[in-house]
Amino acid sequence: MRSSSPGPSAPPLTVAGIVLSAGRSTRMGRSKALLAIAGETFVERAVWVLREGGCGSVVVVVSTDEELARRAERAGGRVVVNPAADAEPIDSLRLGLDALQAGDDAAAVLPVDHPLVRPATVAALLAAYRATRAPIVRPVHRGSPGHPTLFARSLFPSLRSPGLPEGARSVVDANLDRIVEVPVDDPGAAVDIDTPDAYRRLVERAS
Repeated sequence: MRSSSPGPSAPPLTVAGIVLSAGRSTRMGRSKALLAIAGETFVERAVWVLREGGCGSVVVVVSTDEELARRAERAGGRVVVNPAADAEPIDSLRLGLDALQAGDDAAAVLPVDHPLVRPATVAALLAAYRATRAPIVRPVHRGSPGHPTLFARSLFPSLRSPGLPEGARSVVDANLDRIVEVPVDDPGAAVDIDTPDAYRRLVERAS
């Protein structure tokens, strides 16, 4: 009896990264994306983390700040400008989704104010998504959900829909029973730097 030859294997699932860095930074008082730690700006580090973690490409949604755009491009990101001064994160996320390539199966979304996320966390999310095809995958450190959050393409229409009072969180809350949570040994996944005091403590620890 002849064994049948295996059919062509399915192409690997492609995950892109999206960095949200067009926020108003009202509590910080200046652009969080251009804050630096160990000689590297938050936006440069965000692009590096996503690429090092396995994202095939990274879209960076920026404000009209030319320095921010230059930093993002120099780090290897593909820049999309959100010109609205009062833009909400969901507006930037939609611009990022629109800029993805047709072959991208999912997007790992990283707010720029999470500069301590490790590439290993991104890699763990991508592995979990490829194993489960879950619509949402997110890291959890000691019971606390963190970032980045991975959204499968099947949820892109929901993220684009109007009437999301909590932005992307509304989509997450509507799919709680479908989320795959990945335990990670990465406290930085759940740490956001959005006030001058938080940034001062970060710099002190780094030095």
